[in-house]
Amino acid sequence: MARQCLALRNQVLDMIHKAGSGHCGGSLSAIEILWTLYSQMMRVRPDDRHWEDRDRFVLSKGHAAPALYAVLAERGFFDRSALTTLRSAGSMLQGHPDMRKTPGVDMSTGSLGMGISAGLGMALGARLSGRTFRVYVLVGDGELQEGQNWEALAAASKFRLDNLVVIVDRNGVQLDGPVEQIMPMRYLERKLKEFGWHVWNCDGHDCSALGDALRSVASSGGRPAAIIAHTIKGKGVSFMEGQSSWHGKPLLADDYRRAKAELALLASTGELV
Repeated sequence: MARQCLALRNQVLDMIHKAGSGHCGGSLSAIEILWTLYSQMMRVRPDDRHWEDRDRFVLSKGHAAPALYAVLAERGFFDRSALTTLRSAGSMLQGHPDMRKTPGVDMSTGSLGMGISAGLGMALGARLSGRTFRVYVLVGDGELQEGQNWEALAAASKFRLDNLVVIVDRNGVQLDGPVEQIMPMRYLERKLKEFGWHVWNCDGHDCSALGDALRSVASSGGRPAAIIAHTIKGKGVSFMEGQSSWHGKPLLADDYRRAKAELALLASTGELV
């Protein structure tokens, strides 16, 4: 798992560098979360992307699309060669996920704060249609500052949507700086519990811990579930880690070479994540 996640990190850097734009920090913090979901947990059929009983995924933090695209390509939803077209005119891989263009994308996302609401609708739809699929939503901790999230969290609890799982990429950094300086999100676990959710905490860069948390969701007892995944923005590249400046900064040649060299060193020493 660790070696695969390192390969995905390299792919993300390659894509963003070639495109000349993109979001490194939030993509690198979400690698293990996305890979664990798609390799261990989600029921999907890459060769039948319209399978009605597939599990659904919503990338609410849509700017982390490079990480999602790398994972989808690795799972076989489309050929890896398409990754070199990120953000190109006419490409199926836009800067934010587009369900009309990209195989494997269940929900178009861009404006932050809307993903839980979309997932809520999907989960209700499953119940109304008598289907058993789960809906997973990945949100950033910064976007939880937006009120629509909390309306959706309250509604999911009211309707006892135990087929809805929200994963918080708790990297502590957003575009303008540390989350706790922009708008504090203290007591997040307590808040979620008070909204009627089962809550788990885990290391968001430990695929084994993530898998354990995701499997525990199955016993959420008639309530929606949230996993607070503690991560590092820009994980794996020292000069990006924890830095708001790398939220959406272009990855130019010198920094690209430095970042790739660091990942190569991690691979050679066995410290893959």
